[in-house]
Parts: sequence; structure tokens; C-alpha cells
Amino acid sequence: MSTAATRPTGPDHLWSVDEHLEDVLTTIRPLDPIELQLLDAQGCVLVEDVMVPLSLPPFDNSSMDGYAVRVADVAGASEEFPAVLEVVGDVAAGAAELTPVGPGQAARIMTGAPLPPGAEAVVPVEWTDGGLGEGPVTGMRARSLAPEGAEGHVRVHRPAEARAHVRARGSDVKAGDLALEAGTILGPPQIALLAAIGRGTARVRPRPRVVVVSTGSELVQPDEELGSGQIYDSNSFALTAAARDAGAIAYRVGAVVDDADTLRATIEDQLVRADLMVTTGGVSVGAYDVVKEALAHVGDADEAGGGVDFRKLAMQPGKPQGFGSIGPDHTPLLALPGNPVSSYVSFELFVRPAIRTLMGLPDVHRPRATATLRADRALGSPKGRRQFLRGAYADGEVTAVGGSGSHLIAALAHADALIVVPEDTESVEPGTEVEVVLLG
Repeated sequence: MSTAATRPTGPDHLWSVDEHLEDVLTTIRPLDPIELQLLDAQGCVLVEDVMVPLSLPPFDNSSMDGYAVRVADVAGASEEFPAVLEVVGDVAAGAAELTPVGPGQAARIMTGAPLPPGAEAVVPVEWTDGGLGEGPVTGMRARSLAPEGAEGHVRVHRPAEARAHVRARGSDVKAGDLALEAGTILGPPQIALLAAIGRGTARVRPRPRVVVVSTGSELVQPDEELGSGQIYDSNSFALTAAARDAGAIAYRVGAVVDDADTLRATIEDQLVRADLMVTTGGVSVGAYDVVKEALAHVGDADEAGGGVDFRKLAMQPGKPQGFGSIGPDHTPLLALPGNPVSSYVSFELFVRPAIRTLMGLPDVHRPRATATLRADRALGSPKGRRQFLRGAYADGEVTAVGGSGSHLIAALAHADALIVVPEDTESVEPGTEVEVVLLG
């Protein structure tokens, strides 16, 4: 599955960030399309053009509560000399049988109700006496046309032009129009349109199922009491939340102890619900880095030509990484380092693009910008490594947040960007233009 075999490998080969990302993105393929109910398709990418089968609205209808009238009957109407019309019926939204409106007549109509035959316009109820036959107008013309208090008549105080307050059939979209094109991400407005044209399902690439597994015998779940040498498991929460933010359906697996057999069994159990596996911790050169050992033989990966390649990247933080496929279905897996900042930066650079590739999105990367560095001193960076510093970005400027340590979780909570320091740069002076990856 991996293209790693085309590049130099081995413990001494140092991969660039771009090489590792290319290996991930050229290996992972978008998920196969499926038909989903509309609400289940939210956030998914449409894989086919959708045409409009019927015009919207499908009939002329009122945009106001009021009265459906003939234009000639209200011509010249005023406060002093209102037009008095016979009310021949009510037209509610959804009405099937419509009473025609003849000369000198009006039909009481609700917003969204179909325009009855013979009617040419709608006068809002505010332009009338509400059909009560009484009101501020007591002119001679009104008294001569209708008896005071007659409920079968309405006084109209203003004229109306043809089609006034009428939503024309097809004024939104017409039958045969393109409703949505392939590649559209289905948000609430798009789902509303599909429902409005009668589509109860959509053919989409589903949101990928991502399983996040954190490793380490020192990890304790939040709300539990810490023992000596223990820390709370934050990585699994951060990465699961990040996967959901990227558009995935994400499942968090509580921390697994540093035992290869236990970890292998856990991963094999989770494969049934995973389109992508993400592990954090246990990928460096320590004596207890069991992820390498556990992933060496998962399911039928080796027999099927899969496997995970563990490598070193020329970046800080996040030097140790792993990528490959496991199990009989060649489920892609990204193994991230265990330090909180390292794992989160690695997720943003490699896992998020992988998730969005599985979704079939055309643009899988976070947006980038150029910003002026605000700092009280120069920022140092190790030679030969691409460094990603946490930053706060606003109005074309970026300020470094926290230090460069890969354990500084608090700085992450106040950062909305990553400051990119190239491999050939060892110092960045204040006021320098730098590239930033926008996380917000």
C-alpha cells in the first residue's frame, strides 16, 4: 500500500515533511460512495450532480398574510375611499380546492398558500381593515358599498400592482436546473434544498470512521485519581476531537498499557469500525515503545502486503512517525508520537489531510498565510529541521505562544496557528515575514 519502498529507508534515513505527507496522500484513496439519508449525509461530499425535478415554488403563492384580489378592483383605493370587496373564502397553506376570485371579490389568504384562480395580486392584511367591515375609514364610498360591521366584506386602503406579493412558480429554481453539483459539501442549506426538491437521500462519500488509540502505562483517564508517576491521558481526547473537527466520525479508545499483545488485540478489535487508525505514543526508540512490536503482525497485514513503516522526519516537534496499512482490508494507520504537542502538530500536518482525502475533498489542507512575526527576541530553530511553533494570528501578524517544548499543552489552548520555520533557517528575527498554518 505504501510508496515508502520507492525511497531510501532504514533507521538512518531522515524523511522530509513533504516526503512523508506525499507518501500518506498518494497511498490513501477516497472512500467508496454510498446512498445516505439526508441528515446522515451532513458534512459529506456529493458525488453526483443533482438536477431539479420540479420547480420551486411549484405554484404561484402568497408571500404575505392578506387578501387575494383582482388589480382592477383595488385601483385607486385609498384611506378616504377604500375598495370594499366581498370575501368569498379562505385559502390556507396546503389548500387543495381553491375558490375562484371574481370581479368585486377577494379571498383571505395565508403566507405560502396558492394563489386562487382569478386573483392577480395579494394585498397585505395591513392594507385592509382585516375583513371586519369597520375601522378608521368612514367615508361616504365605504358606507355606500357595505353595511357597517359586515364580516363578509373587506376594505382595502391601497391599490396593488399585478403580481404584488406573489411568489411566482419557479422563481427559486426551475425543473431541469442544476440544484447541486458533484463535489459539494452538504451543509444545512444544501440539505434543505435537497429536501425541498423531494430528495430524501444523497449519494455521497461517507465521513470516515477514525479510531484513536493512545498508549502508555502511565496514562490515567480524567476524573480518576493520579498515582505516583502517572499523568492524565489528554492525547486521545485531543485527537478524537480533532478528527471530528476534520469531518470524521471518531471513536476514542482509552489508554492501552505498554504491552504488545494487549495493544495488538485492541487494534485488531477496533479494525471492524475503522476506515483509519491513529495511534499516539510508543513510536520512538525507547525500550517500552511497544507500538512497533504490536503492529509488526496485526491480522493478515504482512501476508497481504501491508505493514507499518516507522521513520524519522526532519521536523520539530514530531520527529518519530509511522505510516502504513494493517489488517486484511489494508486499513491505513498513522502512528504519532506521544508528546502532546508532537501528536497534535502531527495530526494537523498528516492525519487531517488523510481524513479529508478519504472524504473526497478537493482541498485537504489547512489554509496558510504570510504574517509578520511579533516577538521581543529572535526565535531559534534547529538546523536541518522544519519547526512548527504555536502562534496567535491576527491582522497579518503572529505572536509565538509558549516555548518550543513538545510537552507544553497549555500553549496549544491559546494558539490558533502554527509558525513554520524552514529547515535552512536557524533564527527568525522580530518583524520577519513568516509562513503560518491557520488552525482556526
